[in-house]
Amino acid sequence: MRYKQLQDKNTTGKKTLRGKRPGQHRTREKKRLEVEKEVIKKLVFSFLNICAMRGRLLSWQIKEMVDPTLAEMGKNLNEAMKMLEDNQKKVEEENEKKYARKDIPGPLQGSGQDMVSILQLVQNLMHGEEEEETSQAYRLQNVGEQGHMALLGHSLAAYISVLDRERLRKLTTRILSDTTLWLCRLFRYENGSAYYHEDDREGLLKICRLVIHTRYEDYTVEGFNVLYARQPVIYISSAARTGLGQALCNQLGLPLSCMCPVPCNTMFGSQHQMDVALLDRLIKDDIESGKLPLLLVANAGTPGAGHTDKLGRLKELCEQYSMWLHVEGVNLATLALGYVSSSVLAATKCDSMTLTLGSWLGLPAVPAVTLYRHEDPSLSLAAGLTSSQPVEKLRALPLWLSLQYLGHDGIVERIKHASQLSQRLLENLKNLDFIKTSVEDELSSPVVVFKFFQEYSNRNQTSHAAQASTIQHPIISSERHIYDTFNQWLGEQLAQLVPASGVDVVELEDEGTCVRFSPLMTSAVLGTEIQDVDQLVDCIKLKIPVLTSTLQLREEFEQEVRRTVGLLYIEDLGWPGLGVVRYNYHSDGKNNDKQEKELEKINTELLKKLNELESDFTFSLGPEFGGQKNCIYIGMVTEDLDVSELVETIAATGREIEENSRLLENMTEVVRKGIQEAQLQLQKANEERLLEEGLLRQIPVVGSVLNWFSPFQASPKGRTFNLTAGSLESTESTYVSKAQGTGTTPPPTPTSSTAKQRLPGQKVFKRSLRSSDAFSETSSVSHCDDLEKTDQRPPALSPGHEQGPLETKKPEEQEVAQATKMGTEDTQSDKWPNDCAKAEEQESLR
Repeated sequence: MRYKQLQDKNTTGKKTLRGKRPGQHRTREKKRLEVEKEVIKKLVFSFLNICAMRGRLLSWQIKEMVDPTLAEMGKNLNEAMKMLEDNQKKVEEENEKKYARKDIPGPLQGSGQDMVSILQLVQNLMHGEEEEETSQAYRLQNVGEQGHMALLGHSLAAYISVLDRERLRKLTTRILSDTTLWLCRLFRYENGSAYYHEDDREGLLKICRLVIHTRYEDYTVEGFNVLYARQPVIYISSAARTGLGQALCNQLGLPLSCMCPVPCNTMFGSQHQMDVALLDRLIKDDIESGKLPLLLVANAGTPGAGHTDKLGRLKELCEQYSMWLHVEGVNLATLALGYVSSSVLAATKCDSMTLTLGSWLGLPAVPAVTLYRHEDPSLSLAAGLTSSQPVEKLRALPLWLSLQYLGHDGIVERIKHASQLSQRLLENLKNLDFIKTSVEDELSSPVVVFKFFQEYSNRNQTSHAAQASTIQHPIISSERHIYDTFNQWLGEQLAQLVPASGVDVVELEDEGTCVRFSPLMTSAVLGTEIQDVDQLVDCIKLKIPVLTSTLQLREEFEQEVRRTVGLLYIEDLGWPGLGVVRYNYHSDGKNNDKQEKELEKINTELLKKLNELESDFTFSLGPEFGGQKNCIYIGMVTEDLDVSELVETIAATGREIEENSRLLENMTEVVRKGIQEAQLQLQKANEERLLEEGLLRQIPVVGSVLNWFSPFQASPKGRTFNLTAGSLESTESTYVSKAQGTGTTPPPTPTSSTAKQRLPGQKVFKRSLRSSDAFSETSSVSHCDDLEKTDQRPPALSPGHEQGPLETKKPEEQEVAQATKMGTEDTQSDKWPNDCAKAEEQESLR
């Protein structure tokens, strides 16, 4: 600091001496004005050049006024972005051969390449061969005009860095001071300084070094010895980002014992907020053990659930123990809005905060910003928060250009739009059954976390009421595992059906697997609108009945499989579907390897036949990694599934495949034995024929004469082999009937015992409506009653009345009718189904 003051004095003295020459002073002022005009002219051209990249052409007069180097830079950037965004593939045959194996590094070419070839190589690396195989058209994210401003900032930073030192110093000072002032006013952080960094954890790392320099006065001289004498302690919430504490210790060279995780609330308040009372107790214990409480990292929006710690109470606690309070989180973006919740507003009193403007505003490749308050610039320089190198100050240039392009209203509008999207989704989720939300503030919560949940007691309350408490924990554990699996499937389905929503799956310690909607982190990049949120809600409404039906039918499916012979139920809590089943192969003394191959063959063929059926359900071999082998995985189902029919169809199809497999396996042996047996029987038949014909008939001339006078008639004897039955049969019936018989009828193929007639368009495994079945039964009963009344009317007539058509019957018909009538009177004590059958018989006789 003293050296800087002396340097300023010397500089002032030089200016005073030089100020004695008026002509030279005017010349310097004139040159300075010309430089400033030139810089302003270049920046104006850069903005206009961005407009040209979006389709607005610049006039040739403006191009002639600017620096040719800057014009060439803008032209090259324009061509590069156009080629990458439009996914153009203009490559000659030589280049195609050259980049055929683009994933393998190669030597540097001596002659060099032009810009088009290099950009083509970049495009090929970005769009890989996998996309061509899956035929999915992936494109670069549409960054918009504000994104082009950020990209232009990186190009301008490279160009500005070649300016002379004096010009570079003035320009970087102006850019840095403007950006810091705008951010401090926008996010209500008064009298703050800013540090711009690429990695969002780097700001917190520099803050830790600043606090160490502040609390340990001799750290610059003695270094580690000071820390060893009194160990520093950094407190961090257990709900913070994974690996944050370990990364800080590794970069600072501190042992992991210097990092103290603070648990969240368990009894009162949000379960994602830091427990303040427990933190106070931990700080007191560390002070008593001779440690130095150094810094506290709090969250204004936890990475998982988006909850905010009690920053007001934490600030009071930090002031009490002279600790530094650092705040980070997505909820800090709401400080730019007109209405801010009190919990987030308390972040403006903290010592430092980290802002990730790139994701909030949809700006690519812009640095994160850490705002802090500190009075000693020398310590900030020692900690690395400030730099004397003007080139490092150019990190803020992309953000400086983007903020000017958006303006204050544009920035607030983007953050407000993201908050409205989350509120829209939260209001719709409140009206849905089986959806449980986890938000901190229902009025203003930028992050919405929800999950599918159905009370376990409602589904099976009576069956588990009498169980002991010792076996209650495994039930709850398996239930949570199932819900985690179902919510994982729900999140993946929603992300696939509505990609513009930006939903993802998050693992929380207490809630388990949940679906998270954080528009502040995704809406600006993906362009999420209100219509996307409404579409997301519609998809959730469609998935809820499928989830509830599958969850209710899982237990019934398990029971049916366990009762069915030949099937084995495989419990896989990680499978989102009805369940997993395996067809058991009955081995006949075979070794394990052969049995495993047969099992795989049968289940693979079974899966193929099940997929050939016209059903709405999915059958698969399970996940690619971690699944059971040789199993049939059944996916999500609907409420009209007939579980018994599904299970019996699987069992019957498996038995059919097993029998066919055994038949083909034993076919060679059966045919060989059949041929040997047929040869023996034919040889025996020939011997018997010789005995029947006699010896004289075997002599050539005598046999012909004898057969002429006394022909010998014998039926031809042969054998036929039935492949289906695996037996030899005689051909006598074939020669008698002059037609080949079908042989023994094979046993019927085992099929489902619940096979039923289906309505037109009704698919398999679907339950028919019970109302139609009830209607058919009542109609048949009423028809039988009418027939009984018809049969009882003729005896009620008097003998003198004419019988009408009954007298014209034939005697045989009258006898049959009379016998039927007498049989009906004798069996009136029987049940009504027999009466109905006999009444129908009488109706047919009439």
